[in-house]
Amino acid sequence: MIGFAYPEISPIMFSIGPVAVRWYSMAYLIGIVVGWWLINRNVRLNNLVISKAQVEDLIFYLTLGIIIGGRLGYAMFYGGAEMWVRPWRILELWKGGMSFHGGVVGVVVAIWLFSKKIKYNFLALTDLVVLYAPIGIFLGRVANFINDELWGRVTNVSWAVRFPSGGYLPRHPSQIYEGIMEGVLMFIILNILWKIPSVRKKHGIVSSLFVMMYGIFRILLEQYREPDAQLGYFFGGITMGQMLSLPLIITGLLILFSKIFYSTPEK
Repeated sequence: MIGFAYPEISPIMFSIGPVAVRWYSMAYLIGIVVGWWLINRNVRLNNLVISKAQVEDLIFYLTLGIIIGGRLGYAMFYGGAEMWVRPWRILELWKGGMSFHGGVVGVVVAIWLFSKKIKYNFLALTDLVVLYAPIGIFLGRVANFINDELWGRVTNVSWAVRFPSGGYLPRHPSQIYEGIMEGVLMFIILNILWKIPSVRKKHGIVSSLFVMMYGIFRILLEQYREPDAQLGYFFGGITMGQMLSLPLIITGLLILFSKIFYSTPEK
């Protein structure tokens, strides 16, 4: 038989009485806490003009942006008619369903509002945040694998996984592909670039590369991921994830172009 049997990991990490803590929610929590610690560390190492209290407030804004944007994005792009017939389901966070692209919009709005509040350069803040966003992306994709969801298309590769909810057919472990490319690889690239003073001082370059790389990786990896059943394909073979990723690439290119040719390093 082709591939490996799914390891049957419970989506519940542990329970305390009637309260069940799931891997998916814990992935978000760990990603936010680790990102918080790393941002504080980066601020100290690079003598950035932002206080520890302001970083704490930034994390609060980011958390709201992730949850509100991610959930509304899921309802709008992936939820189907069910979300609009029963709109209260948008509040049922414990049932899962978050959109990365919606989360990006939510986070951008949150950072913009916070930058206005503390009178700090907007792109300088986005650069700081995107350095550690891949950690959350990686953990989220691992949680998708554990939840037996968002699996890949049927394949005959030797490392295929037979997911129970995927009909026990050999499928690409696309969650792992995305975790490696959008999580591990992006984290390494962005943090190497951040160490280059000329890149770090031109606010927006790291942010532009983040959205461009995510968009490119997502479009490529969607070729191995089974499209959402309620949506299927658009225009003969394009997925919703690919359509939503194209604007990210365009936005990143515009920011990068403007920073390289029309700006000077900020202090």
